[in-house]
Amino acid sequence: MRKNYTPEYKAKIVLELFREELTIGQLAAGYGIHPNQVGKWRNIVIEGLPELLSDKRKKDKLASEYEELTKELYTQIGELTTKLAWLKKKSGIDV
Repeated sequence: MRKNYTPEYKAKIVLELFREELTIGQLAAGYGIHPNQVGKWRNIVIEGLPELLSDKRKKDKLASEYEELTKELYTQIGELTTKLAWLKKKSGIDV
């Protein structure tokens, strides 16, 4: 059966690993987890650090631009759908 660990539990183990008081093997044995799993969690944390430390304003700006573009595209879809329905009605094509 597969074990599921909470994000808090994983963070606790990785933080302990970063303290460098124990090796990966010792830490994994203490918690009953395979050393490869602890190494994977460490790598995930290291890869995710730049994202955590990035400027939030840039993310917010990108999110607002994305929302604005999405809104504009949905507006265009609505207009084109209406025009298509009108053209089908005028030409006598059954919808």
